[in-house]
Amino acid sequence: MKIAVMGAGAVGCYYGGMLARAGNDVVLIGRPQHVDAINREGLRLTKGGIDEHILLSASTQASAAQGAKLVLFCVKSTDTESAAAELKPSLLADTVLLTLQNGVDNADRLRALVPQEVAAAVVYVATEMVSAGHVLHHGRGELVIEPSSSATDIARTMIEADIPTEISDNVRGALWAKLIVNCAYNAMSAIAQLPYGKLVQCAGVTDVMRDIVAECLAVAKADGVTVPGDVDVAIRKIAETMPGQYSSTAQDVARNKRTEIDHLNGYVMRRGEAQGVPTPANRVLRTLVKAIERRQST
Repeated sequence: MKIAVMGAGAVGCYYGGMLARAGNDVVLIGRPQHVDAINREGLRLTKGGIDEHILLSASTQASAAQGAKLVLFCVKSTDTESAAAELKPSLLADTVLLTLQNGVDNADRLRALVPQEVAAAVVYVATEMVSAGHVLHHGRGELVIEPSSSATDIARTMIEADIPTEISDNVRGALWAKLIVNCAYNAMSAIAQLPYGKLVQCAGVTDVMRDIVAECLAVAKADGVTVPGDVDVAIRKIAETMPGQYSSTAQDVARNKRTEIDHLNGYVMRRGEAQGVPTPANRVLRTLVKAIERRQST
């Protein structure tokens, strides 16, 4: 199967590399510095203390997806519309797009732009691009995808590539569960520039997290979303299982890049406004991260 990865950052390179290692024909579509390094030396994947170079194609052009049966859509939530416009002319009628993005509404936004089948997925992985063409896997890696006509085949392909994958009827709830974790950690990790383990040791941080979670759950309930599992346990386990991980928002801030904060705490804030649910903690965190972005852009 030809598989294209649209947005070959840390998440896209990890899953693309795993699929290529399993024998799939994978092309990564990403930024020039990563593409150049991958085309020269292959994708460098460091996982479980093992360092390997995986040979696969890479391009800066969305047209490289031509002929792909599956597209892993991994761009930042802020780039969903622009990336879809670039990709659309190269899609086959039966191409399936699987969204591996932060936030809860990317699949719906993508469906409004392309006629092909779009399936949402929840991604649980800690990865980082530590240098050009080099992805470091910190932990986890499982996917949860929504039912579709292609879901079984996609899950099989992933599992054969050593990517744990399950199909769930409540992907919307699972996306919200991940959103809540992101809302609890991402902005504060970015503002403090601390990894999760050190962040939760700061005085008052866990109290703020409880406020954020309570707001998110109230908004989800008002939106008719059933959030699965024990969110408090999930929040606590993040710091325990990935103590050295910086949030994606923290990595963006450190690299002077635009963040996804409007699709995390900002999304909860907007849905809260629409439903009449107060979200002061989420509003403050979104405002502070936007202020940091403004400072860096001037």
